[in-house]
Amino acid sequence: MASTLSFPIIDMGLLGGEGRPAAMELLRDACENWGFFETLNHGISTDMMDEVEKMTKEHYKRVREQRFLEFASKTLKDGCDERGVKAEDLDWESTFFVRHLPESNIGEIPDLDDDYRRVMSQFAAELEKLAERLLDLLCENLGLEKGYLTRAFRGSTGGVPTFGTKVSTYPPCPRPDLVKGLRAHTDAGGIILLFQDDRVGGLQLLKDGEWVDVPPMRHSIVVNLGDQLEVITNGRYKSVLHRVVAQTDGNRMSIASFYNPGGDAVISPASALVDEEAGGSGTYPTFVFEDYMKLYVRHKFEAKKPRFEAFNFKSMETETSTRIAIA
Repeated sequence: MASTLSFPIIDMGLLGGEGRPAAMELLRDACENWGFFETLNHGISTDMMDEVEKMTKEHYKRVREQRFLEFASKTLKDGCDERGVKAEDLDWESTFFVRHLPESNIGEIPDLDDDYRRVMSQFAAELEKLAERLLDLLCENLGLEKGYLTRAFRGSTGGVPTFGTKVSTYPPCPRPDLVKGLRAHTDAGGIILLFQDDRVGGLQLLKDGEWVDVPPMRHSIVVNLGDQLEVITNGRYKSVLHRVVAQTDGNRMSIASFYNPGGDAVISPASALVDEEAGGSGTYPTFVFEDYMKLYVRHKFEAKKPRFEAFNFKSMETETSTRIAIA
């Protein structure tokens, strides 16, 4: 296992003072060489985070634990779930999803009490503000005008991003050799903000051929970059493979919020980041985010490069057809 000692941890409180240049340099290095970083003093109150954690863990125990135990019993006994999917192709997690934008569905999710809905909605609003603040910091590091990434996510019609949260619990697993907590993948979207358990680890990212632990840290928000930021930055930033290793002890809490482009947003490399010496063309394709997601859901746990290549191929087909028609 690779060391976690150098894992990038950014104190956002330093951004307002003399420590800003060093903090911005750390952010640049994290985005270009890690695809992950951890933030402290990010502006979300510790009281709110404590309340979210308490209610999330209580909700799992009250509503979801028995369902998961039934799934786990069958999977470990038969080596597959009720659909016949093999254990190695399953994830050892109990999850539910909340959509915040373009329209919230939190009122439609069963088994959530009113207090939990209220707190989760407030937490999502704070995360949304943090995501947009981070995107502007990335713009600054990339030499893009302030607001460029936020506008790119909203599309040419000036709509809203797609924003949602995956709430997960990773219970103790007696056979971590048989089933992963969450299989290795890159995230499809834009910028991901994770409130993870500070007692039970398991999240790892792949760096330089080694799996590196993302250190649990009280009241931190872990940030990672999705495929869309790799495309917009024309490869300067990279989305990276990450996974959750099932643990034999403890219930791991994971609240991952995905601030993604709107479904109709057209994603392409920022012109300011395209090498003019290469003829002004980007390395990465242009596509509509919704189309990318349709491809991603079928190939989430496979390499990302073929996903990009599929759209590059489509772009080449369109250009060729246009030239033939003109000729």
